[in-house]
Amino acid sequence: MEWDAPAIVLDARPYGEGDAVVTVITEAHGLHRGLARGGASRSGAAIWQPGNFLLVRWVARLSDQLGHFTGELVHAGAAMVMDDRLALAMLSSACAVAEGALPEREAHPRVFDGLVELIPRLPRGEVMLPDLIRWETVLLADLGYGLDFSVCAVTGETAGLAWVSPRSGRAVTEAAAQTWKHRLLKLPGFLVGANSSGPEDWRDGLKLTGHFLERDAFGHHHRPLPQARRMLYDQIEALAVPPQADSGQTSRD
Repeated sequence: MEWDAPAIVLDARPYGEGDAVVTVITEAHGLHRGLARGGASRSGAAIWQPGNFLLVRWVARLSDQLGHFTGELVHAGAAMVMDDRLALAMLSSACAVAEGALPEREAHPRVFDGLVELIPRLPRGEVMLPDLIRWETVLLADLGYGLDFSVCAVTGETAGLAWVSPRSGRAVTEAAAQTWKHRLLKLPGFLVGANSSGPEDWRDGLKLTGHFLERDAFGHHHRPLPQARRMLYDQIEALAVPPQADSGQTSRD
């Protein structure tokens, strides 16, 4: 058994003396694991970094075996974000979410294509956060946990959508939310067509998708939300809620 395909590395864990068990995602074969000889060595580790685009070959005697990977680097996505804390956090989060949420050997081409488009643009920094959050909604939908931001779940209206039910994943207008706002999740404007966004919107978007990722995609498998995803949220929350100035400090002319 063998196949060749373009792939994105999602995870690489040392195994034995210099080898690594690698997880990749491809368009046709979905999430796939294999043993990369020398994948944890000084030279091999640079190839099998999460976020890298490779042309991989997987070979096994039987289809249900772990098999072996060989890979040729096409684009060093990991190296492109190493000097950018936020871009690295976004890459680490996306790879960890895909690696932890997707079932093995099940094709999810929309998730793969989304990563192909997203990763090369992560060095642009915070402007990529809306795209990352949209990609998470695609992943949720592909797993059967789609969110519905098309109409209000209460009134059927399509304008003024501002909140989301944490139970159903359906949108609610500002007017319909009324006194129930404290029980709802904020719906950032960029998920319903707005062209601009800022730290508070990114935080609200990550909180929204994070709730359903944690409850459904990971919770149904009794796994926690990946630490990398939590760390990204904390980083954006710090941008949305800057440290308060010292109340005892007075201004001077």
